[in-house]
Amino acid sequence: MYSIILVEDDFMQRGILKKMILSIDKFINIYEADSESTALDIIENNHINMFLIDIGLKESSGLDLAVKIRNISKYQFSQIIFLTTHMEYITQAFKQTHCYDYILKPYDKDDVQAMINKLIIYENSHLNNKNDNSNEDKDREIVITLKNGIYVGIKIDEIMFIEVKGKNCEVNTINGMYIANNMSLKKVIKLIDCEYIIQSHRAFAINRNYICKIEKLDVKLSTVYFNKYIKTALLGYKFKDNIISEFKKDKVIIC
Repeated sequence: MYSIILVEDDFMQRGILKKMILSIDKFINIYEADSESTALDIIENNHINMFLIDIGLKESSGLDLAVKIRNISKYQFSQIIFLTTHMEYITQAFKQTHCYDYILKPYDKDDVQAMINKLIIYENSHLNNKNDNSNEDKDREIVITLKNGIYVGIKIDEIMFIEVKGKNCEVNTINGMYIANNMSLKKVIKLIDCEYIIQSHRAFAINRNYICKIEKLDVKLSTVYFNKYIKTALLGYKFKDNIISEFKKDKVIIC
């Protein structure tokens, strides 16, 4: 389901905009927030497709909130639209957050619906292309040259995690572990070029589809466990928010 968050501290304005959006498609999932803190809590625990943010929030700046959203890896290129009565902020908004557009108050129903409908169509088209690419990833292989001169083909979809050890990379798969000699983690990730294999630590990249549990070790580190696999990987604090967000994606969050 397509999800939109409305970050607007004026209850009446928020209600008007919500009604306009639902008249496009009643099945659009709309989250509402009246402050930055409430918005961030919703964003961290749900997947959002589009952000409609009032630039002039009472307790904080909508621009500051947008910058924080952009700092979340999966939302680097998401659709951010600003709600404003102040045109002088728009240039700054485009420069700071690379927002997609803006909506002037008071809202014009035809303009609002035309813009949002256009962006939803684009997003759905982009999502379909990504899904097609994901299916292709299941069939793609990488070839590793082992130390004894043997070449091994490994399906990308079967990689559970990759660990750097010295100058080599250990590629852990559902069929066993293979060592790629003289290969950096950065280079392996680039060669694989797969959206669901994500760096989790300076020495680890993991396949989000095989994660079954994440357990905190200390302030900076967590352990990542995988389905039906005894070995574990590390999760560093710099990558934690992104990995946990990916782990929660498309799952029902109970608490």
